Formats: sequence, structure tokens, C-alpha cells
Amino acid sequence: MEVRTFRLEDLEQIALTNNPSLVRAYALVSAERGNWVQVGLPPNPAFGYAGFQLGSGGRAEQHVALVDGELVMGGKLRLNRAIAEQQIARAEQNMFAQQQRVLTDVRVAFYEALLAQRGLQLAEQLLKIARDGRTTAERLFKAGETSEVDYLQGEIEVFNSENGLNAARARHFAAWQTLLAVMGVPHLPPAILRGDLEAIPAELTWDETLARLLATSPEIGAAVANVDRARAALARARREPVPNVRFQMGVMQDNGIGGRTDGIVQTLLPLPILNRNQGAIRQSEAELSAAQQGLAQTELDLQNRLASVFERYTSAAYRVRRYRESILPTAEKSLAQVQRLYSGGEQPFLNLLNAQRTYFQTNNLYLQSLLDLRTSAAQIEGMLLSNSLGTVP
Repeated sequence: MEVRTFRLEDLEQIALTNNPSLVRAYALVSAERGNWVQVGLPPNPAFGYAGFQLGSGGRAEQHVALVDGELVMGGKLRLNRAIAEQQIARAEQNMFAQQQRVLTDVRVAFYEALLAQRGLQLAEQLLKIARDGRTTAERLFKAGETSEVDYLQGEIEVFNSENGLNAARARHFAAWQTLLAVMGVPHLPPAILRGDLEAIPAELTWDETLARLLATSPEIGAAVANVDRARAALARARREPVPNVRFQMGVMQDNGIGGRTDGIVQTLLPLPILNRNQGAIRQSEAELSAAQQGLAQTELDLQNRLASVFERYTSAAYRVRRYRESILPTAEKSLAQVQRLYSGGEQPFLNLLNAQRTYFQTNNLYLQSLLDLRTSAAQIEGMLLSNSLGTVP
């Protein structure tokens, strides 16, 4: 069966279509839009009937067709919708944040799976090196040029490398399962990942990164919408004391003497004497102050979270360059020389083991540095938003 190949862009599109947290976020936006429609609708009128003196045997009966209604005054319905508009804006910002969480999770999981794929290849390479070393030790032992201890050490090194390969396979499987989960397609068959693993992202500076984060973060957008909503709610609370007009009208048919058709009109106007909504106004003022402080808190929280991620990014970028420019070439050259010298009986087997282990550890540290660089860069690009499958408030 042909194994499919995926790039990061392919996986992002799959996730944006299938991750259930995004469907939930879209539904919440839709709910707020429905609320906007509802809160701006006027009260329904009521229709009724009233009968008077129905026991008069038709001599004095009065039948009334009534219409009862309420006129909402003071622009309160418009202000209701102003509040709802900000709730929509907040829900949309939360939706954008959720989209970014999904993309960040996919990118991080992609690089972890890509690194696991690379680690599996490295483990296979190291097992081949260990087997070659064991073969050389066996040849030298049979030729009487080395002791049996070297051959046994070679056997142990092969066993350890086989364990390492098994662990690499388990890591690759787990990384692939994580990637499938954040994409929302848990049963997708295994595939080959293609990506430029070793490309170093563009160099970032603290000031530019922080400024971009504060200017574009959906968390800031949601906090701003929360302030605007609280401000609109305060305006609505201050308008609440404006009384609504209650009216009642009717057409009356008098079946008694004269049999005339008449009409009635009744109007009620509440007087805001005792209840001027003063408690709700005070509550709205406090909620506006809390929302404003929440915005400032969000800005500081973003700066605080960025500090640790940015430290990982700069440290990993430095390590990757050092490994690439000097450490990896030196480790590779050292291993090649020791292999050549040991094969000629000019080096003890212990030196070969040390060179192999150093080469393995160096490559693993390089891969881990690449992972730190890629994941921290993805988190910065994703405005520090992740954990898309966690509980969304």
C-alpha cells in the first residue's frame, strides 16, 4: 500500500476542517448573533376580550375587543443590541484565538513528529554503526589482535542500540498519535512527513515580538471587546429608569339600550421614584472598572508568558548554530578517525565506544535543540496560544 506524504500546510488545512474545538467556537459565535437579534425585538402586543354585565339577558351586555402593548422608551432596545454587538466581537476574538491554538498545536506536533521521524533514522544509523563495530571487534578477536572483552563490549553496544531503536519507534508512534489528535482525525493511517526541519526561522527581537503580540493577540481583542461590552452595559443601565409606556385600547359594543359602539383607551406610565436602577448602575460601573483592569492584566500576562518562550527561542537558535557550524562536524570527524584507527588495531575498543556514544549524544542534543527552536518559534508565531483540545471558557 502506498504511504501518503504530508506537508505542514496540508495538516493545517485538515485540522481547520476537523478539529472539534473550532466547530464549537463557530457555534458560540452563531449563538451570540442569535442573541443580538433577540434582544432588539420589541415586546409582542396582546389581544384579548372583556365582557361586562353578561347576566343581564342581553339588555345591558358590553363586549370589548382589547389590544394591550408596551412601548420601550429611551432607546433601550438599541442599547441592548450595542451590548450584544460586543458579545459577538468577544466571541469572534475567542474563535480567532481557538483557530490559532489549533494551528500552533499542529505546528508543534508536526515538528515533534518530524523530529521523531528523524530520530528513528538516527537510531537505525547508530545500530548499523554498532553492528559494524561489533563485526570489526569480532574480526580482530579472531585474528588475535584484541581481547574477547572488546568483542563482548561490541555485543553490549549492539543490544543498547537495539533498545534505542525500539524507544525511537515508540516515540515516533506517540508523536504521530498526538498529531492525529490535534488534527481531529484520530484514525488517519501513518504517513511520511515532509518539511525543512533544519531551516532556522528569521531572527526575532524582543521589542518587535512583544509589540506584534500586543497588537495582534486575540486575547487582547477579547479583553478590549469585554471593556466595550461593559461600557455599553453601563449606558444601558443608566437608561433603564426611563419608563416604558404601557397602553391598552379597545372597541366596545353595547348591546343594551341604544346599542352603540364605543371605545376605551388606558395608558400607564411608571414613575422612577423609588427604583432608579441605582444598584445596577453601580454594578455596571464596577464591571467596567474590572474589565479595564482585565485588559491591563492580559497585556502583562502576555509579556510574562512571552519571556520564557523567547528565552527558549534565543537559546535554541544559538545552540543549533553551534552544533551545525562546529560540534556536529567535529563529532563526525572524530568518529570516522577512531573507526579507521580501531580497524587498523591502533586504538582500543573503549575509544571507539566513546566516539560512538559521543556522536549519538551530540546528534540527539542537536535534534532536541532543533525541536526547541521550532516549537518556541511556532508558539511565538501563534501568539502564545496552544492546547486547542483543552477546555475552552
